[in-house]
Amino acid sequence: MWVPYILISALLLAFYDIAKKHSVRGNAVMPVLFVATLCGSLGFAAALALAGGLRAALAISAAHFGLVLLKTLLVSASWVFVYYAMRALPISIVAPIRASAPLWTLCGAVLLFREIPTPVQAAGMAAIFAGYWLFSVAGKAEGIHFTRHTGIFYAFAGTLLGAASALYDKYLLRSCGIGRNTLQVWFALDLVAVLGLLLLTQRLAGLQRTRFTWRWTIPVVGLLLMAADWFYFGALSEEGVAISVLSLIRRSSVVVSFAVGAWLFRESNLRAKAFALAAILAGVAILCLA
Repeated sequence: MWVPYILISALLLAFYDIAKKHSVRGNAVMPVLFVATLCGSLGFAAALALAGGLRAALAISAAHFGLVLLKTLLVSASWVFVYYAMRALPISIVAPIRASAPLWTLCGAVLLFREIPTPVQAAGMAAIFAGYWLFSVAGKAEGIHFTRHTGIFYAFAGTLLGAASALYDKYLLRSCGIGRNTLQVWFALDLVAVLGLLLLTQRLAGLQRTRFTWRWTIPVVGLLLMAADWFYFGALSEEGVAISVLSLIRRSSVVVSFAVGAWLFRESNLRAKAFALAAILAGVAILCLA
């Protein structure tokens, strides 16, 4: 049952990335992020209410609420970085960087738990780093330097935090036994509160310098993400499912994001970027198979 769930989640995630790029291009990031999250949260709560499951989903212990709040803070930081990266860079560069999350999970295991990569894992890591090098070459043709561009830093920071969040999701659902609807509804409500506070702080401090422009894709971003997460949590809740396999399938959404997004936004140098994307996806596949 988990295979259709994760495939649907991957497809929704691809269109979420495209809508996100359209929403933040030349726009104020924090208002877009807050309004999108608010619309997605209200939409998810309304769907649960219509299904008769909202009251049950809202029942949560204080300990579990604290754990979900920690996830919210982690994801909020990840999203802020990713949204700023999406505004600053072509989607044909950001989306593949986001797809490399399994590499950073493995690197964390090496650093924290002294795990030594197997030769197969080392080959996967080498393929991903080769893909990054190819992207750096392609990016220079557009004036984007990987070691100096702040958008690249934002993309990698958001990806690292997202990889940590994926591991934490499995802990919350499987080890802590939090129901998937409970996790998602409280995560959504907490996100609205945290991002609202960040937006208010930015406004009061006078840090918002880009004008906010309403676009129809802003509420679509939130709704697509909530739908993608619902199917993802459904797949992750099932017994015997490996997070590495789910991550690989879910991140295959980058192929749709890359192809459709690059075509819609008329991005350049796509052949070189496609080779780099193929190297990263091959490396991720090798890591997961290993």
